[in-house]
Amino acid sequence: MSGDNTRAAPKIFLVAAEESGDRLGAGLIKALRERLGVAATFSGVGGSHMAEQGLTSLFPTDELSIIGLVAIPRRLPMIFRRIRETTEAVLAAKPDALVIIDSPDFTHRVARRVRARDPSIPIVDYVSPTVWVWRPGRARKMRGYVDSLLAVLPFEVDVHRKLGGPPCRYVGHPLLDDLGALMPNSEERARRSAHPPLLLVLPGSRRSEIKRNMAIFGETLRLLREQGVAFEPVLPTVPHLVEGVRAAAADWPVQPRIVVGEADKKAAFRSARAALAKSGTVTLELALAGVPMVTAYRVTEFEAFIARRVIQTSSIILANLILGENVIPEFLQQDFKAENLAPALRDVLADTPMRQRQVDAFARLEQIMSTGGKRPSELAADGVIAAMG
Repeated sequence: MSGDNTRAAPKIFLVAAEESGDRLGAGLIKALRERLGVAATFSGVGGSHMAEQGLTSLFPTDELSIIGLVAIPRRLPMIFRRIRETTEAVLAAKPDALVIIDSPDFTHRVARRVRARDPSIPIVDYVSPTVWVWRPGRARKMRGYVDSLLAVLPFEVDVHRKLGGPPCRYVGHPLLDDLGALMPNSEERARRSAHPPLLLVLPGSRRSEIKRNMAIFGETLRLLREQGVAFEPVLPTVPHLVEGVRAAAADWPVQPRIVVGEADKKAAFRSARAALAKSGTVTLELALAGVPMVTAYRVTEFEAFIARRVIQTSSIILANLILGENVIPEFLQQDFKAENLAPALRDVLADTPMRQRQVDAFARLEQIMSTGGKRPSELAADGVIAAMG
């Protein structure tokens, strides 16, 4: 398309409301620019990563970083104002494509409004809502306002076909771009078998998760040490959380080595023998790195009450869902206790059948998630261009 001088420079409007979507959006802009040429223009809503690729956001996205059902009601007026503003900006820009990225509570409301008022604008959804966990009826409804869905998990194509969702193509998970940085060299592989073993402690990447999880994680380490289990705990975190993490770990009987930043985190992943992790994307990152783990998750009682009535899968761990078997143990809500976590961690630190089962399963993940050697951002760009027609 970049070689077609008779055609106007393509205009693409992107909407990413949170950090994970901002990273995907930045990679997509870069890949689209490589394919469409420098004349292509990008506008919309995004964070610092998309800004590095030249996008000026309509408003700061940090005000949309909301987690949990309880946190939403008091901020609804602001959220709906931003949805209206974003919709009007899309309609004014009349882009060749609108790309909504993750955060369906925000982005899908924009998409529905745009489709109702200007059906000529192609709409691409990058990252499927979790219709395979809850509210499967969303898949069929999406056909009314999503022309093309770019899936980051391989099983989602089949899920949407069965549920009557929009046309869907698998483009690969962004973690596949990091595979090289997650693979241990010979020295790091040897460290995984050395004594004492390195144990990753991953309580979460939000302040609310740190507050909720740190005490039980610390108690788990205490029980392990009392039971005579040797280990070296390493806790990777990010700069804006480091002080809160240090304060929460100050009274832990076993002090972790706290590392800050992506490079140090990946170095720890490459050398770790096992991990205690809050459920989330980090569990897939650990699995791709070949690190056996025990996972835990806890939400408010109100959120748990709703979740028990709507969640339709036997696991909330992405690696388990991709593998099609529950190889990673998960301790949720009332089961999230140190006395449950400690013995499970002891099993994955030692040479046990439970550990070996995870190691063997993780070895299959890369093949299951393969994109045939193409970067996910490149495949996503192909999908957007195809939707533009």
